[in-house]
Amino acid sequence: MTPTNQAFSELKMNISYVEQSLYCTDDLKQQQLLLNGVQSVLLYIDSLVDQEIIQTHVLTALNGQAHSEIYPSFTTLESRKDTDLQRGIDSLIQGKCLYIIDGYPEFYILSTEKMYVRSTTEPENEGVIRGPHNGFVEQLSVNLNLIRRQIISPSLIVRYFNVGEKTHTKIAVVYLQDLANPELVNEVEERITSISSDMVLAPGFIEEFMEDNPFSLFPQQLNTERPDRVIANLMEGRVAILAEGSPSALIAPVTFFAFYQSPDDYHGRWIVSSFLRLIRMMSFVIAFTLPAVYIATISFHSAILPIELAHTIKKSLQNIPFPALVEAMLLELIFEVLREAGVRLPSRVGQTIGIVGGLVIGDAIVRAGLVSYTMIIVVSLTAISSFLVPSHEMSSAVRILRFPMMIGAALFGYIGIAFGLVILTIHLCKMENFGSPYFAPVAPFRLADMKDVWIRFPIWALRGRPHDARPQRLNQQKFSRSWKKRE
Repeated sequence: MTPTNQAFSELKMNISYVEQSLYCTDDLKQQQLLLNGVQSVLLYIDSLVDQEIIQTHVLTALNGQAHSEIYPSFTTLESRKDTDLQRGIDSLIQGKCLYIIDGYPEFYILSTEKMYVRSTTEPENEGVIRGPHNGFVEQLSVNLNLIRRQIISPSLIVRYFNVGEKTHTKIAVVYLQDLANPELVNEVEERITSISSDMVLAPGFIEEFMEDNPFSLFPQQLNTERPDRVIANLMEGRVAILAEGSPSALIAPVTFFAFYQSPDDYHGRWIVSSFLRLIRMMSFVIAFTLPAVYIATISFHSAILPIELAHTIKKSLQNIPFPALVEAMLLELIFEVLREAGVRLPSRVGQTIGIVGGLVIGDAIVRAGLVSYTMIIVVSLTAISSFLVPSHEMSSAVRILRFPMMIGAALFGYIGIAFGLVILTIHLCKMENFGSPYFAPVAPFRLADMKDVWIRFPIWALRGRPHDARPQRLNQQKFSRSWKKRE
């Protein structure tokens, strides 16, 4: 029995089938041709094809064919024959071109897609000082090229998937065959193929469909625009997920501490890198506990302050009509509004609004007696600390986390902060990401993996891969550094 989408021998029936399947869209173009006495047609979607390719490669090949030939030879263009009209229509909406000949139930699918590729410049959100200054772009093939140029190994595997009933977004799953755990790879592929949605546009969609804890504040996959960061994680046995049309990649599985590691840590001296990482880890604690500690101290535990400091803070609070919690909430919301305005406005205007708005509003609100100078200092330090995180997703989570901590401090003082920290620690310890512990190597504790957590040991001392990704091979260096004393 002949399939219903089999190409017809009559040219008009093929054209009619394609037009009905595409609902007679206005950008579907057809170019009628008469070659060697045989009627044929060139079908393409004008908004997707490159007209120069059609003129220089397709029409040139058709006009230059011999008089005795019916089927042309497209030597300068990728082409294939097919008899399934549905596959031909799918190719049309991908930017390809169909060449159909009257009287023959076969047609050509020609690669004539129009590509818009921007330069692989360094991402604005993940700048580094000493590392490579290139970044992903919206073209999936270019992003894979950046990865393959650094990992020159036959074990680098790329698997393609199409997700989205209407968008048909092309997804690439990248991993190293001899390093990545097969169970992890299968789990990632199963979660991608199980996505059932009309629209899947960016890795953000995929991240929400795949995460284990959708109601957690903390991101569970690392989003990055840097090829070197993806490569480093692939070499640890993790899996990268890239999508057509998006200049970023998802890394899975990751731990909490991966969001505080920067590519700069591995391009500089290990002592300096360790110091900077410690500052980042301290900023995590400061970013969500400092306002809460200040509120609890002045509301319940002011006796622990030195007398001079207590008098200074008390003097600044004399004319403030609001309690410390309302004061802190007001300032935090003002900072969030200024930050969001700076992001949405054009870059030149956004920086001006951020600086002028912070200075003018901060000074005016203190002079009006709505907040104190000490609260301005506390909230400013908190805001600065939240921006030290190399990951935007983790920075957003930390900023939200400070609000429940402030409420707990205003209600119960230091006890409320202690309960908040205990609940947060339990939550981080219980979380799993593709079967891997999120708070590793602290919980479960692995001393061997602590070499690259709070501080970074020298590269020659990082002989093993982290256990959290469950790689097939843990050892990544065959020898460590040795010194020879000069005589």
